[in-house]
Amino acid sequence: MLNENFKVTGQVTIQKNGEVVRDIANTIVTAGKNNIASLITDAGSKMTHMAVGTGTTSVAAGDTTLVTETDRNALSVSGGAPSSNTIVYTAVWSAGDGTGALTEAGLFSAASSGTMMARTVFSAVNKGASDVLTITWTVTIS
Repeated sequence: MLNENFKVTGQVTIQKNGEVVRDIANTIVTAGKNNIASLITDAGSKMTHMAVGTGTTSVAAGDTTLVTETDRNALSVSGGAPSSNTIVYTAVWSAGDGTGALTEAGLFSAASSGTMMARTVFSAVNKGASDVLTITWTVTIS
């Protein structure tokens, strides 16, 4: 009997002004897993946006939104950039965009609302008005 275990994991790298300031694991939430299953039959929605916020509540599998979303930007490549068993999603917050003490991020299928695939919480990254923030989210299917 063949026993295949399908696992989806994620890793988030946050750069401020080109320097890595956080490298953290994330949680693929239940809605995200359900969406991945739906994508197999062409019924799901690809990820198109990333959001940041100031919420500090621990991540739970049932999360469907950020706790306190403050800004959402389109991904650099809509749907992500697939390579073998990974998909890399990247979003950039330019100077003046998404400023504040950011503590959470999420991956979404729409410019507002939409399905959240993943969420992470981290110690504050203080983004000033002149800073550029780049978040790279790598989802691995193994």
